[in-house]
Amino acid sequence: MLKMALPSKGALSEEAIRLIKEAGYQCSPRGREQFVIDADNEIEFCFIRPRDIAVYVNSGIFSAGITGRDLALDSKCSYNELLPLGFGKSSFCYAVPRDSGVTNSGELEGSRIATSYVSLVEQDLTERGVQADVVRLDGAVEIAVRLGVADAVADVVQSGRTLEEAGLRILEEPVLESEGIFIVPEQKEELPEGVQKLANRIEGVLLARRYMIVEYDIARTRLNEACAVTPGIESPTVSPLNEEGWVAVKSMIKRSEVNTVMDELSRIGAKGILVSDVKACRL
Repeated sequence: MLKMALPSKGALSEEAIRLIKEAGYQCSPRGREQFVIDADNEIEFCFIRPRDIAVYVNSGIFSAGITGRDLALDSKCSYNELLPLGFGKSSFCYAVPRDSGVTNSGELEGSRIATSYVSLVEQDLTERGVQADVVRLDGAVEIAVRLGVADAVADVVQSGRTLEEAGLRILEEPVLESEGIFIVPEQKEELPEGVQKLANRIEGVLLARRYMIVEYDIARTRLNEACAVTPGIESPTVSPLNEEGWVAVKSMIKRSEVNTVMDELSRIGAKGILVSDVKACRL
C-alpha cells in the first residue's frame, strides 16, 4: 500500500487535504487521528509535522509527501520536488530594526541572527561569504531583537505585517520564494505506478484551478471574432442552434481573464454567457 505524508497542522495542512480530496482520495482525519487509509485507492495518509516530512520521504518511509519548500530545504535531505502546488506562498527574508543602518545582508558580518531555519541561513551566509552567529529559535522569531537575543532575524514572510509590528524592516530581495510542494524520494528510475497516478491527479486539479468553462450563443457572422476571444486549448466546441444563423460555443478560458473575456464577448453581441468551474482536467 502506498504511504503518503501530509502536514498535520497550519495552512499547509488545510490546503493539502483540500487538494488531495479534490484529486479523488479520502484523507480527512477525525479529531487527532494521525493515519487515514483510503482502501479504494490503496493509499495510507499519515499526518506529521511539516518540518519532518522531507526527512521521512528521504528515508523511504513515505513514497510521497506535501510540505513547504523552505522546510524541505532546511532539512538538508535529498528529495525530488515533483510539483509546486501554488498555496502556502511566502518569502524567506532577513530583517533588521527599522532604525538600523544595515542596508544589505553583506553588512550582517558578526551579527547575531535569530531564525527557526538554521540550516537554510547557514548555507545562505556561507554562499554570501558572511560570518555571523546563528541563534536557533522555535517560534516568535520577530521578537528576538527587542528581547536582546539577536541583532537581526531571518524568517518566512507573507504580508510582512508581523515584522513591521515588531519594529523590523526587510532587507533587499528574499533569500527564497517558498510554497507548498509535492515531493518524492530522490531517484532516477520511474515513479511507482501509484505515485505517478497521484501526481497526475494532483496536476489535473492544479490545472483545473487555472481555467474555467465559458458557454455562449453568437451569430454565425461573428463566430470568427468570438473564436479569437475564446480560442480554447485546441479549438472551441461549436454547435448549431435551432434559431437560424446562430451557434452555441463552449471553450476553456483562463480564470484570471474571465471578466475581460465576458466584456469582449458582450461587445461583439454574444448572448447567454455562462461561466462555470472546472473540477479537474488533463491536457
